Amino acid sequence: MTVEVAEERVFPSLSPSRAGDFKTCPLLYRFRTVDRLPEKPNADAVRGTLIHAVLDRLFDLPAADRTPGSAEALVEPEWVRMREEWAEVTGLFTDGLTEEEFVSGARALLGGYFAVEDPRRLEPAEREIMVETLLGDELILRGIIDRLDVAPTGELRVVDYKTGGAPREAFEARALFQLKFYALVVWRLRGRVPQVLRLVYLKDAEVCDYTPDEEELTRFERTLVALWQAIERATAERDFRPRPSRLCGWCSYQDLCPAYGGTPPPYPEPRERQPRQATGSTPIELTPAEPGPVSA
Repeated sequence: MTVEVAEERVFPSLSPSRAGDFKTCPLLYRFRTVDRLPEKPNADAVRGTLIHAVLDRLFDLPAADRTPGSAEALVEPEWVRMREEWAEVTGLFTDGLTEEEFVSGARALLGGYFAVEDPRRLEPAEREIMVETLLGDELILRGIIDRLDVAPTGELRVVDYKTGGAPREAFEARALFQLKFYALVVWRLRGRVPQVLRLVYLKDAEVCDYTPDEEELTRFERTLVALWQAIERATAERDFRPRPSRLCGWCSYQDLCPAYGGTPPPYPEPRERQPRQATGSTPIELTPAEPGPVSA
């Protein structure tokens, strides 16, 4: 007897970073997501990855040991691990920046964290967790939440660490978009809208708290659906146009951008999809957690 197994349906996915790319500049989205062009390691971005790892490890320590000195002591071993796992980071030190300056800058950012939060009073429910939810039976929203706090009364607080300065003008909209994205995912997974979405800006030692509501997140869900439809149209038509803005100064692809006299590479042809074995995969969900304090 022959048993036919239905092919597993594969849903497209969208992260806040890639959604933000398309909103900022469709051509940037193409270069990163369709062409998958490499980008030279950026010192600020790599330093941010390092600090995220240090703050995650900090909460592995007993509460009383989560001190500035303990956090600084974690920088060197985490940096050694990153160098071993990510050989490309050695490219950071070819333009005058020394490794000592890089590590010193990372330690300085930790002072900004301790200026706005006391980790000895916090017991996060989740840290550095990949979450995803299916939106409208057509699109997976996926992202990594830095920290989720749950109050004894059940209120949720989503925390995102930022190693750059607090957003100004053009950057504010992107930061708020990311917050709403996480809020929507957590709401769909937990059945409860987060009470607080917190951005912790380490460089400026500032905290930005935002409180969403169901009506706003429902509108935002429609916005994401419309954004994905725009991405699908651009993909079908192979039409990803540049959108020049002040953010172009931070783009790695100016030499390929028509707005700066460049020529994009030929559009990549889709690869033939390989047969898949049937699996029983399920979306990742936030695990229920014991309530913990959220005061800082």
